[in-house]
Amino acid sequence: MNTIYFKGNPCHTCGTIPQIGSEAPCFHLTGVDLNQVQCMDFKNKRVVLNIFPSLDTEVCARSVRKFNQEAAALKDTVVICVSMDLPFAMQRFCTTNGIENVITASAFRSPLFGQNFGTQLVDGPLAGLLARAVIVTDCERKVIYTELVNEITEEPDYEAALRTL
Repeated sequence: MNTIYFKGNPCHTCGTIPQIGSEAPCFHLTGVDLNQVQCMDFKNKRVVLNIFPSLDTEVCARSVRKFNQEAAALKDTVVICVSMDLPFAMQRFCTTNGIENVITASAFRSPLFGQNFGTQLVDGPLAGLLARAVIVTDCERKVIYTELVNEITEEPDYEAALRTL
């Protein structure tokens, strides 16, 4: 369990974020087409998991736009933007904002995702949603970068995450 903050108020997560050097848990998420997005789909690729509460907030939307912009230049790398938003809302957001370089995937069918990655909020106003985090893995699913953002209303350190790639 980790303590993070939402507008200065403490919130807690279930589980802990994976340690650098460990193997990232496998995941099963739901894509905008309602098909599964699985860790095994990205063998031999570096993966950036951009995890956040909801696309319906400006900070979350900015993180998707920023990674979409940066992802186009990344070789052998995929950026997966993960929240509990429904796939229909994700697709609408991507269409409206011209998001083409990242994969958006929902954890709404996968409660273990938030627990396995230590990002499920268990209390506070956003309980049940995911905390803001960035987790980067190498081509063999080894964790090479993690950031659990201390204040949910703030953006992650994009440059630090991208430098690991």
